[in-house]
Amino acid sequence: MTIRGYFSNLDISWTNAAVALAAAVVSFIAIHGAVRLFRRRLDQVDDERAHKPIVDVLRHTLARTSNLAILATSILIGVSMLDLPPPWNQRIGHLWFITLGAQLALYLHHAIAVTARRYFRVHGKGLENDQVTVAHTLMIWALQWSVWTVFLLAMLSNLGINVTTFVASLGIGGVAIALAVQNVLGDLFASLAIATDKPFEVGDAISVPEFFGTIEHVGLKTTRIRALSGEQIVIANAELLRKTVHNFKRQNTRRVQYTLRINPATPHELAAQLPERVSAIISARDKVKLDHVNLTTMDQNYLEYDIVYNLTDANYGLYLQTQQAVLLETMQLLRDLDISTAPRAQELLLQQPAANDAGARRPDGRTTPQARPMH
Repeated sequence: MTIRGYFSNLDISWTNAAVALAAAVVSFIAIHGAVRLFRRRLDQVDDERAHKPIVDVLRHTLARTSNLAILATSILIGVSMLDLPPPWNQRIGHLWFITLGAQLALYLHHAIAVTARRYFRVHGKGLENDQVTVAHTLMIWALQWSVWTVFLLAMLSNLGINVTTFVASLGIGGVAIALAVQNVLGDLFASLAIATDKPFEVGDAISVPEFFGTIEHVGLKTTRIRALSGEQIVIANAELLRKTVHNFKRQNTRRVQYTLRINPATPHELAAQLPERVSAIISARDKVKLDHVNLTTMDQNYLEYDIVYNLTDANYGLYLQTQQAVLLETMQLLRDLDISTAPRAQELLLQQPAANDAGARRPDGRTTPQARPMH
């Protein structure tokens, strides 16, 4: 059968064909015009609204609208106006699914790239490094491949192909591969978690239960840390995330707490003056906010004062200088007030044995030596 004979069996009148062609042309003009108008409106929004996530994603996504997809959609609209026999109705339905599905997948493909790029730009504080770039690329690649895989499977299922066995085979193969490289995958996903959540960054001083050091490099599998003693510590990303990490670079303030003990024989008047005088010493320092100076313990050995203040700057050098100055001035204050920090004197009582006990014999026949006084 010739092509002309094949289409002649469709029994399409010239009037019906003209209506379908007109509908296709009008649909193409309307869809293309609507997309261009919408894109123009998005480009004309003010700067404040233009930086909103939804506006940014829509503007970059609609820019990827395929003219081929618009043409195919317009043709399908026109073909839908024709009186076609039953086999063709089903084929037109498949074409609708493929056309719209492909355009939707294309939109999602570019939306993922724009969203991920925006996320890393905002949360990365404008800084780019190898670890962030690799994590960005891997995340976009994984999500985009997932979109196209789902579209391909849905298209095959729509065409009547049974994809259940194929999906099951992929699942079994994926489980086998995941079990074989579970440690590597764990470290890889931990690297992505570090890149997105950013519990620490290169240059941060961190502390974990086993060591203290500065982050030098965050890779796909390991993190390298320069310890205070000078050596480089290499630890797996997944293992590092399982630990409690103290990030000192993000410390905004520093709380200082220490105790001061004085002799319990200190007169009441002097002990009462000490909190106010020590508070004045601490409050006179720069970038210091006094919390309290209170007498908290009194027993036979000492009087103990609890002293707490906060530094508004977490710099460790400032903390050392401030604490040293406070302690030196406190020492001078105690000397001026004649307050001793020595504990209560201990008395040792030595008992002289009785005279009739001298020379007493022990069970073994030897005499017991007399106790000598201690000097």
